Amino acid sequence: MTTRPKPFSHYLLIIVIFLLFNITHALADELDLQALIDEALQNNHDILMSEAGVSASKFRVSQEESLPDPMVMFGYQNDGVRDLYTFGDEMGADSQWMFSVSQMFPFPGKLPLKGRMASSNAESRKAALDSMRLKLAARVKELYYELFLTYKKIDLIHDMSALFSRIEDAALARYSSGMALQQEVLMAQTEKYMLLEKEEMLKQKIQSLEAMLNATLGRSVSSPLGRTSELSRTEYNYDPDELIKVSFENSPEIKAGEKMIAEAETRVEMAKKEYYPDFTVNASYFAKGPDFPDMWSLTTSINIPLFYRTKQRHAVHEAGALLSGTVHERDATKFMLSSGIRDNYSMLTAAERLMDLYKNGLVPKTYQDFESALAGYSTGKVEALTVITRLKSLVDFEILYWVQFVEREKAIARLEALTTVGARSSRPFN
Repeated sequence: MTTRPKPFSHYLLIIVIFLLFNITHALADELDLQALIDEALQNNHDILMSEAGVSASKFRVSQEESLPDPMVMFGYQNDGVRDLYTFGDEMGADSQWMFSVSQMFPFPGKLPLKGRMASSNAESRKAALDSMRLKLAARVKELYYELFLTYKKIDLIHDMSALFSRIEDAALARYSSGMALQQEVLMAQTEKYMLLEKEEMLKQKIQSLEAMLNATLGRSVSSPLGRTSELSRTEYNYDPDELIKVSFENSPEIKAGEKMIAEAETRVEMAKKEYYPDFTVNASYFAKGPDFPDMWSLTTSINIPLFYRTKQRHAVHEAGALLSGTVHERDATKFMLSSGIRDNYSMLTAAERLMDLYKNGLVPKTYQDFESALAGYSTGKVEALTVITRLKSLVDFEILYWVQFVEREKAIARLEALTTVGARSSRPFN
C-alpha cells in the first residue's frame, strides 16, 4: 500500500504554526518597560507605605477640627464619717449625689487653624508621594536600560567571537602552510576564550540586575524575568532653561515644599492664638435627699496664659524659626532641581555627540581597518597582533556606542523625574 505524499500547503501550514508559536513565545518573554513601571507603582512597598501615610494624614484633618471630648463626672458626697451612707437620713442634710458635664471650647479660630495645618500636611505628603512615584519610574527605567545594555554586550561578544574565528581560521591556514607560528593560532584562540570569560561575567551581572529589578517591582528576587525588548532612541527636544521653568511650576518636590511652608505659616498663626485663653463650661446637678431640694450649678473656667514670656512667646519664635527653615528648604530644592536638570542635560548632549562619533566615525573606520588588516594578515603583510588589536578596538567602540545610548536614555529618565516633562508614570491615588 502506497502512501500519498502530503500536499505542499500542509507543510506550509505546519511551518507557519511553528513560526507563530516561536514568535508568540519570544514576545511573551520580552520585558515591556511601561508594564514594569505600572507594576512597580502598584506593588512597590515604599510606594504602598507612602500611600498608607497619605491616607492616614487625610483622616487627621477632621480630628484636628473637632472639639475635645466632653468630660462626665458622677459621685457621691456623704455627710459625716461615722456612717458610710447617710443619704435620705435626718442626719444627712448635706449628703448628695453629684452629676456634672464639662466641655472645653478652644478660643475662636484655633480649631480651623489646626484643620488647616493637618490639611497642608496631607497635601504635602501627597506631593511627596507623587515625587516618589516619578523617582521610582526613573529607577525602573535605569535598571531596565542597564539590563538592555548587558544583553547587548553579550550579543556583541557573540558577533565579535565570529570575527575572532575568522582570525583563527586565517592563522590556522598560515600555520598549516608554514607561514606562521603556532603562537599566532594560540593568540587568536586565547582572545576567543577571553570573550567567553566576559560573557560569563555579564550573565552574572544580569542575575544581579534582575534581582534589583524584582525588588523594585515588589516581587521575589528570584522571580524569572525575560529579555528586554529592542530600544529605539527617545526623542527629547527641550531647552534646559525651559525645563527648569517647567520644573518649578510642576515638580512635586516644589509643591511639597510649598505645602510645608503653608503648614509652617499656619503653625505661626496657631502659636500666636495661644496667647488667648480657652474656656471650659461645666454643668452640675446635685441630687439631695427627699427632705431637701436638689441643686444645680453652671460654671466656666478659663486658663490664664500667665507665663507667656517663657511659654507662648517662645512658641511663636520657635514656629517662626521653623517657617524660615522650611522656606530655605524649598529654595534649596529649587537649586538642586536646577543643578540636576543642567547636569543630566549635559550628560544627554555629550552622549549624543559621542554616539554620533562612534556610529558615523570610529566604528565604520575601525571595521574597515580590521578588514584591511585581516586581508593583509592572510597574505603575510600584517602581523596577527595588529589584526587582533584592530578587532579589540572595534569591539570597544561598538560597546561604547551602546553605553552612551543607555547613558542618554538614563539621563532622559532622570530629567522626566525632575521636570515631569514626558513622564507617563504617575497613576491616580485617592
